[in-house]
Amino acid sequence: MLASFSFLVLLACHFHGLSHAAVPAAAAGGDSQFIYNGFAGAGLDLDGMAVVEPDGKLMLTNVTSQLKGHAFHPAALRFHGEAPASARNSTARSFSTTFVFAIAAEYVTVSGNGLAFFVAPTKNLTAASPSQFLGLFNSENNGNASNHVFAVELDTILNPEFRDINSNHVGVDVNGLMSVAAEPAGYFADDTGVFKNLSLYSGDAMQVWVDYDGRAAVVNVTLAPAEAPKPKKPLISVSVDLSAVVNGTAYVGLSSSTGPFRTRHYVLGWSFALDSAAPMLDYAKLPKMPRAVTKRRSRAIDVALPVAMPLLALAAVACVSLLAWRRFRYAELREDWEVEFGPHRFSYKDLFHATDGFDGKHLLGAGGFGRVYKGVLPESKTEVAVKVVSHDARQGMKQFVAEVVSIGRLRHRNVVQLLGYCRRRGELLLVYDYMPNGSLDRWLYGYGNGAPPLSWEQRLRAVRGVASGLLYLHEDWEQVVVHRDVKANNVLLDGEMNARLGDFGLARLYERGAGPQTTHVVGTMGYLAPELARTRRVTPAVDVFAFGAFVLEVACGRRPIERGVGDSDGDGRFVLVDWVLELWHMGALAEAADPRLRGDYPAEEAELVLKLGLLCSHPVPGERPSMRQVVQYLDGDAPLPEPPRSYQSFTALAMMQNDGFDSYAASYPSSSATVTSVGAVSSVHSGGT
Repeated sequence: MLASFSFLVLLACHFHGLSHAAVPAAAAGGDSQFIYNGFAGAGLDLDGMAVVEPDGKLMLTNVTSQLKGHAFHPAALRFHGEAPASARNSTARSFSTTFVFAIAAEYVTVSGNGLAFFVAPTKNLTAASPSQFLGLFNSENNGNASNHVFAVELDTILNPEFRDINSNHVGVDVNGLMSVAAEPAGYFADDTGVFKNLSLYSGDAMQVWVDYDGRAAVVNVTLAPAEAPKPKKPLISVSVDLSAVVNGTAYVGLSSSTGPFRTRHYVLGWSFALDSAAPMLDYAKLPKMPRAVTKRRSRAIDVALPVAMPLLALAAVACVSLLAWRRFRYAELREDWEVEFGPHRFSYKDLFHATDGFDGKHLLGAGGFGRVYKGVLPESKTEVAVKVVSHDARQGMKQFVAEVVSIGRLRHRNVVQLLGYCRRRGELLLVYDYMPNGSLDRWLYGYGNGAPPLSWEQRLRAVRGVASGLLYLHEDWEQVVVHRDVKANNVLLDGEMNARLGDFGLARLYERGAGPQTTHVVGTMGYLAPELARTRRVTPAVDVFAFGAFVLEVACGRRPIERGVGDSDGDGRFVLVDWVLELWHMGALAEAADPRLRGDYPAEEAELVLKLGLLCSHPVPGERPSMRQVVQYLDGDAPLPEPPRSYQSFTALAMMQNDGFDSYAASYPSSSATVTSVGAVSSVHSGGT
């Protein structure tokens, strides 16, 4: 406490002394401090896009996307004691810096990436990446203690992988971009103590102060509008010991980078000092941000204005009426928390025009889930499928939209791309990639449309594609995604008949290492894992069971459960898995293959696929393989285990494992009661999500 007080007294005395001294515009102060009141003629070391404009503004980045820029004070500074050999064990010296910056974004609601002040052991940052890495780190070294980099970021993009709090925040970073402390951009008013928000990418000049107390090991970061007094209460105050982070001799600099949005990052003035407060900037000497020039009104307007007023009033009324009508027609439901999801949100107007006003001629499918329309986006001319479902905005919508946006970041050749969403009144609109060949379900059962039955090669490619997509969801993405509705109706075919898993309306996400979630039982009968009735726990094994039913469905050309066509379970229902299991016991497994194939398939491949379907359909979760094992079996990289011969009926075993299985099964519709359509569609779901 005494050390902190001593450091504050030292800062105050230094500020008082500087107020009576003349500070030059260029760097000054020898080895311990410098000041730049504008950067014209300054000896900064620049790289990347960084340039000094003729009026003295330092522009770190221009509107070019996916690039970076750095500006270094040229001389290295000693951040530890006089003995370099003991620098790692000594206490880092106190330091203070301040700079005035402005971020000018082309759009009002979204910006490119922000900028940062940093201390680094080298001026060579060629390996650093642009975009979300701010030109400081890359995907391989982010978070490594060997970086020895301290930074304060002014970030204008929300990056979930760094656990950013929002898209307009200030953060303290040590060796990586997962901040040790972060707060929304703004400041505390001295008179009232009320927090006032600031938009970092408004284009307005702002000033930031970074003060490190070496003895107390505390970092204070303060933000305020340019030329306003430094607020007494810092925005961030966090305990951070930089002794082991900052090398004995290091460089200080400013860094910025760009992403997909057109943004310029400016610095107007900068000062720094070791063991004392940073010199005060002279605002009168700083370059100004450009402002729009207001033209004088001509005399002709002064004369004509009284005559034109009635006509202008009538035109204004007409315009207001037209705008009100258009606003009602294209009205959307927007809330403040949706700002961070801006890039993933579509305007209702664009979707309305893409589907010709949701005209029936563009309807791809309809059912209990809602309606799906084909559309063409006005600007990009991209073909999309727009799914319209009802929603209750009062129940969990923020979490649901966050999951929609997360799923929208999935990138895999066998997963339908969820592009974004829109909310309007009681409706939620989900926008997907359009799949011109519709659902696999239609090709398996829609023989009335003149399409020939799928060949064995096409069926096997579909099975492998869905397996690859599920492996990506379960093990290869940053979170665990359980689809919960794997079936032929949700497997879509692109223009080259490649299978893609779609409709993530029931999907659940959780972090790797976290326990599986407990939720309501939803899905389609015949694909639901029997343990759900007892545990209600959503695990990847649930998808493996559904995949097993899907594999048998594709190979046999029959739905997992059918009514009125057989009695394999003694209850008027045909259960596909039990029928295939019975044929396997009889040594007649080949008879299970779809008769429409007329034997035109390799017998060993058909046997492998049918046995794999039985293995994945096992009623005991622990007996099912993982999706990685499934892919290995399909690729021939591992031998397929034999299904258990001791079981005569998987349905009976499931009932033994779970007393509630029968009533649970009866409470859901048969998979034959699905809605077949093209695009991103789903079955008629029962239960809540």
